[in-house]
Formats: sequence, structure tokens, C-alpha cells
Amino acid sequence: MINALKGIKDIFDKQAKLYEKVVRTCEEVAINYGFSFINTPHLELSKLFRRSVGESSDIVGKEMYEFVDKGQNEVCLRPEGTAGVVRAYIEHKFDKSMSVKRWFYHGSMFRYERPQKGRLREFHQFGVESFGTPSVYEDAKLIAMLNTILKKLEIQTRLKINSLGCEKCIGVFKQKFLAFVENKEGFCEDCLRRKEQNVIRILDCKNEHCQELLKNHPKLSECLCEECRQDFSLLKELLIASGISFECDERLVRGLDYYSKTAFEFESDELGAKSAVAGGGRYDRLISYLGGKQGYGVGFAIGIERLMAILELKGQKELRKGIYLCALDEAFIKELFTLSLKLQENKIVHFSHEAKKLAKHLNQADTLGAEVFLCMGEDEAQKQSLFYKNLNTKEEKLIHLKNLEQAL
Repeated sequence: MINALKGIKDIFDKQAKLYEKVVRTCEEVAINYGFSFINTPHLELSKLFRRSVGESSDIVGKEMYEFVDKGQNEVCLRPEGTAGVVRAYIEHKFDKSMSVKRWFYHGSMFRYERPQKGRLREFHQFGVESFGTPSVYEDAKLIAMLNTILKKLEIQTRLKINSLGCEKCIGVFKQKFLAFVENKEGFCEDCLRRKEQNVIRILDCKNEHCQELLKNHPKLSECLCEECRQDFSLLKELLIASGISFECDERLVRGLDYYSKTAFEFESDELGAKSAVAGGGRYDRLISYLGGKQGYGVGFAIGIERLMAILELKGQKELRKGIYLCALDEAFIKELFTLSLKLQENKIVHFSHEAKKLAKHLNQADTLGAEVFLCMGEDEAQKQSLFYKNLNTKEEKLIHLKNLEQAL
């Protein structure tokens, strides 16, 4: 028997319904906020992520699925969504006119890491990217949008925000932070590597000993220029005015090198421990990093499996949908087959090709999560009717075939 690879899972039945619920909710909110769908390739040139995500990140350093293809190109399966969307923005020359584009996407991402609850080697994200708008109002809009999605899914979270400042601010902070780090001993190997490649990433380390060493480290907020300080103050004012609670976290730098200015993350305790379920920020420098004209970008991504795991723990009652159509005698199957095709033009219809006892059909309808049960036996056939049962309300009645569409 051939099994799926470690950390890569099939999604079906109950899990598929949860996946569909998360994606549908995200799409509905994104569309309401003026975003449209973009689909980018799963396979990209490796250098796209080396330039964007950064050599100092664990994604590039340890986790990318990369190989040389038959054309001798170094390619990889996408480990995150933003870089591909930025590449599309530049490739189609939207950067030249600094066009405002607001896109959402969803699909598979791939990282070779240790599989655990809510963390897989093939996982799925829903993300949005907004280009061409420098205003901090756009940052607040995306945070509000993400907050709306989580509220609609009834997931309890805490919002953390920070400002990384502009390139000048980050430069000042890096000097102070590097001097602080060099006076400390005992950092893990990953942090020592980060110190050489991008010292600010040490703040993202989850090692408890490293976190202890970082006590009383220099603060990003002390290094912000006047413009960045005003932008961050305005962001906080906008969130307060919108009724969105938050806390400022000086160590929030996100896991990718391309962030600048606003960074944000939503955490949840509903999986048993503090866990980030979604996050994002501004990345104005990324467009030029990837060869485009200097521009503006801000976005976020949601870990779909993490939201699914929370919804599964909540044991949410599934909504029944669709019609189960069946016959008690084979003589009626051909007629009902034609009827099923007609109904399927506008409705979800589960049609049984087999004649079974009523109880067996009802069990099957219940398993499929159907809302309406329709059945034809001899009595119904003589009356040119169908037996109707609403599996939510338990209402039962006979419906004449000529009145069926109106009754449904």
C-alpha cells in the first residue's frame, strides 16, 4: 500500500466541510472589502523566496522544498503566498504605474518542518495583498478585515501589533540591538546564524533561554523616526475608534525579512497554548527587492488548518444542506433520475441509484447531511407524488410532482 507522505494529508468529509467553511467565510469578507481573487503557481524559481523571505529565515535556511528541474532551473514549491503575488504584480507591470491592486488568494504552501498539531508540510493559507496605497489607513483596514473574519468564525483571539519602522529606523535599531546581543553569551545556533544574516530576527526565536537573554533589550519604539512614530500612533487611534482591542509587542517582528513599519498577529489559546493563527504587515521595500519600481504593499495570511483545528474542538454543529432523492422500488429509479438532473440545475441533490428500504435511505440521507428527504414508493407513484421529510424540523408530507419545485 502506498501512503501519503509524512506531514501531507487528505482533506475529505468533515474536514473538507470545515475547510470550505473557513475559505468561504474569508472570501465573503474579502469581497466585501473590495478584494478580488488571484491564483499564482505552486512552483516558482527558488530565488524569488531567497530574495523576499530572506536567507536568515528558517523557511529559506531549512524548510523549502527545492530541486533542479529538467531545464536546470532551481525551483521550489511555494513556502508562502506573498512573494508570488508580488512577483505577479511586477511581471504584469502594475508597479510601473503604481496601480492600486487588492487581491486575495488561498491554497497549498509547502515547508519541510516537523509535523505537529496545526502544522503540516503541506498546509493551506488564505491571504490578501494590497498594493499602491502608502496610507496607514490601509493597514488598519486589513487588520479590521482579519478581525471580521475571525469574529464570523467565532474564534477568540488577541491582537498584537508593532512598528518596525522604515529602513532608517531599522538601521538605527539594528546597531543598538547588535551591540546588546554581542554582550550576551548562550544564544542557540539559529540565533548565532541570524546575528550574521539579520540580527533583528533573533527577536523571533522561540527558545526559552534565548528569550531570557533578551530581557531589557533595546526597543524598536525608541528608534522610530517622527513619521513612523506618527503613523503607528494613528494606527492605534484607528483601531481604538473601530473597537478593536490590541496590545503592543516590542518583540513582534514576524518570521520574514521583508516586513517594515506595521506588523500584526492574532493569537489564540483555543488550541491549548498561545498560537498565532494569522498575521501580516507592511512590506514597502519588497517590490523593489524583487526588481520592481519602489512601491507600497501590505497584507496578511491565515493558517487554514489552525482555524479548522479550533472549529473542530468547538464541535460546531454542521448545517444540513441539499436534497436526498430515492426510490423504494427499482421501477421508479429511471423517472427519479431524470427528476434529479432537473433539480441539480439549481440545488444540491444526492440521488440514490439503488432501491432500498426506507430506514436505510433515511440513514444514508442523515450521513450525507441532507436537509430534505424525498422518496417514491408504490403509494406515492400511484398518487404522482413524493414522500417529503425535513430532516431538521422532522415535518412530513406528500408533495405532488407538479408542485414539487414550488414546494422546495
